[in-house]
Amino acid sequence: MAGDSEEAPQLELEVVIGFNGHIVSGMVAHPDREHLIYCLGCNIIIKSLLTNKQDILYGHTNNVSCVNVSKSGRYLASGQVTFMGFKADVIIWDFSKKCIHARLQLHKAKVEALAFSPGEKYLVTLGGQDDNNVVVWNVETKEAICGSPASANSSGHCLTVQFCNNTDEVFVSAGNGTVRVWELDLANRKIRATECQSGQLKRIVKCVEIRQDDTYFYCGTTSGDILKFNLKTRLLNRFGPVKQKCIKGVNAMKELITGDLLVGSGDGTITLCSESNFKTLKRVQLEGGVTSVTLRGEGQQFFVGTEASQMYRFNYVDFKEEVIATSHSSAVVDAAFPHGSSELFATCSGSDIRVWHTDMSKEMLRISVSNMTCNAITFTTDGTSIISAWNDGKIRGFTPETGKLRLTVENAHSMGVTAIAITKDSSRIVSGGGEGQVRVWKILKDSHTLLEIMKEHKASVNCIKIKSNDKECVTASSDGTCIIWDLVRFVRNQMVLANTLFKTVCYHPDEDQIITSGTDRKIAYWEVYDGSAIRTLEGSLSGAINGMHITLDGKYFVTGGGDKLVKLWGYDNGDMSHVGIGHSGSITSVKICSNNKYIISTSTDGGVLRWRFPEPAH
Repeated sequence: MAGDSEEAPQLELEVVIGFNGHIVSGMVAHPDREHLIYCLGCNIIIKSLLTNKQDILYGHTNNVSCVNVSKSGRYLASGQVTFMGFKADVIIWDFSKKCIHARLQLHKAKVEALAFSPGEKYLVTLGGQDDNNVVVWNVETKEAICGSPASANSSGHCLTVQFCNNTDEVFVSAGNGTVRVWELDLANRKIRATECQSGQLKRIVKCVEIRQDDTYFYCGTTSGDILKFNLKTRLLNRFGPVKQKCIKGVNAMKELITGDLLVGSGDGTITLCSESNFKTLKRVQLEGGVTSVTLRGEGQQFFVGTEASQMYRFNYVDFKEEVIATSHSSAVVDAAFPHGSSELFATCSGSDIRVWHTDMSKEMLRISVSNMTCNAITFTTDGTSIISAWNDGKIRGFTPETGKLRLTVENAHSMGVTAIAITKDSSRIVSGGGEGQVRVWKILKDSHTLLEIMKEHKASVNCIKIKSNDKECVTASSDGTCIIWDLVRFVRNQMVLANTLFKTVCYHPDEDQIITSGTDRKIAYWEVYDGSAIRTLEGSLSGAINGMHITLDGKYFVTGGGDKLVKLWGYDNGDMSHVGIGHSGSITSVKICSNNKYIISTSTDGGVLRWRFPEPAH
């Protein structure tokens, strides 16, 4: 059945919330001034600035490491990382058709940077540390013209490459102790490099910006200063600022039409520097180190991307930041809808819990507990609290409107709280820990008490679901058991065993059956009464199933896991009715809202995807 994913109709992907802000120059504005291009995991997202519509380009087999767009905007190019000993792909995309124009393979392990020539004849690609070769490709014939080691053995590896603005034959590469100007000799199929002389200065260059008239080029360094080289003589012209260096280095640079420079640094400041002496004219502090600066058109407006996965829009005149998109910068582990509502949902990732407006995909609230990791979240039935499980062994409750801390259960579990559920009347919390204990807590107005500890599991508890009458719950554990507990007498009612690490469990709304799944890639139906197996489905061809959720009417359930596909199944017939393609990392959780309007799925690449729940076939 899992093999039917090609034949099954696709789920409609409505919105992708996510942006990999760790890639230097990983966000570029398209020359048509209407689109923004950025990466998330193995995918490239093209977002319309007018309608917010998103197109996703699939093709890379691993995380994208660099992206660039040609001068006219006809072509896009992207490179990826891969495993040691394997070739890393460079893909040239046709922008208007949103399809692959060419797939180029030469570099080993990683593609560090790439650039188009101004006439779009050539693409130059730079391999990573293990490869350190620079290759020039013919865009039309899709073949390599020539290649060469990017830097001398005496210097370090190259980090960036940039073509001149007015000639297709000259480009600049720079990196650890090396700045080179290359000239393409097409007749002999060779590229010849000239090392630029910087005297006593030894710098690691992260970014290069060439002036519009190709007279000079600027190099941003990890030391926080900017070097200005003459492109004709290959000599250092000037460097600065001497006093006020950019803290944590210069990560991104863009020249404006006035000749001044926009400089993004690792401490999160975006600075407007004078071209003559690199003096700071304007400065704004952003959240997270700046990794991308890209101009919209002539630069009256420009966009900035940061390591905290935030996107900002600036107007040159007032130089004020406006947040246009926020997203998680690390793996998202759980998501939850409030009971009976689909307007909002919450996600957790690292030390953050975020509440999102579903339709607008806008972040409404952010709750942070520094240096801690949130493992699971759930809403109370009345929606007054978000209950969360943390790796420091505490259960914390926050208000969803203000993010104020309302409840703290200290030392709930010795090896971190890994799963959590709350009863319908919001009076009791059932928690599971990394050590395998299941604990029941009574929540009073200003205090809490431990009602019972249930010790049966031998490994971490991954999922807890409570029956609607609050008298029974089921826990799924990595020890290969699912236990159905009596929450009145606090004893084991039933246990199901399988040769798997159970990741998730769901009650059917009739509550006489449960469905489980885990690392064996199978979806199993079990009888609650006596724990007998009813049927098993082949849930996935590769990777564990990490998330599962069932609709309130019990007709459909949705799964997601290591195969990066969101799958919708009919409960009674066990057939996969729809498949959702869009994630570029392992799916960690899937949730269906109570009115069957949306499916939310989260993944390890930091992405949160919203799918339209399909209309049932009549």
